[in-house]
Amino acid sequence: MCLNKISENKAFGGRQLRYVHHSRVLNCDMKFAVYLPPQANKNDKVPVLLWLSGLTCTDENFTQKAGAQRIAAELGIAIVAPDTSPRGDDVPNVADDYALGQGAGFYLNATQAPWNKHFHMYDYIVKELPELVKANLPVTDKWAISGHSMGGMGALSIAFKNPEMFTSVSAFSPVCHPTQCPWGVKAFATYLGSDSSASKQYDPVCLLNDAGNTLSDLPILIDQGSDDEFLDEQLMSNALIDAADEKSVPLEFRFQEGYDHSYFFIASFIEEHLRFHAKTLFAETMK
Repeated sequence: MCLNKISENKAFGGRQLRYVHHSRVLNCDMKFAVYLPPQANKNDKVPVLLWLSGLTCTDENFTQKAGAQRIAAELGIAIVAPDTSPRGDDVPNVADDYALGQGAGFYLNATQAPWNKHFHMYDYIVKELPELVKANLPVTDKWAISGHSMGGMGALSIAFKNPEMFTSVSAFSPVCHPTQCPWGVKAFATYLGSDSSASKQYDPVCLLNDAGNTLSDLPILIDQGSDDEFLDEQLMSNALIDAADEKSVPLEFRFQEGYDHSYFFIASFIEEHLRFHAKTLFAETMK
């Protein structure tokens, strides 16, 4: 696959890069951002944190607002941040609803027309993008995953379905139970139709209930702001906490007093999340 560089900026001794490529999975051109720490070069590869952003975001929101590059440079971790959906003039969209269409891919494989021509974000994140990054950039096979809001949902559901792919998973303000919240119910009905079994494949609570103790070795960290305006209606944190307790899945869930849903919240705790992932990404070399 042809990978074309859009921009490059030096940051904390490393490089903040942005690329565009044609996606076979999504049938459109896609952009993604990568931060390569100073330790990454032709002879030395580094592990990866895969970051999934939330509704309305692009590949640039996290890289410009979270302030993750400084600590990633210290730790020697690359950060890969894809866009949140397919985009383009021929890609379906809903102009008056930010929770559907472009910017709202929900990290699933759509089965309903017209969405099923392009909206295969699950396959893009799990298969195509990692293969592309590994083939073209100095990174290893050790990957962790994290995300925010819709992207937190994506990070959890993808990690729960593919625990062998990731050394750890974390999330900020994730949509925990999308089959039961307004954002998720509407999106899943639009992209997946009325098949409840299809919707459950992308719901962290449902997946955790099904996976049970198979996730006992996957470190999980979640931060949730107590003043998040979406907490009760959309995020449904307690449903995930209860499921983890019932299935005896180790889950570090932290309610952070006074924080909201914004990138100010992410920036406040991103260092702790990167250090959390470093423990598993470098586990063998740290022994």
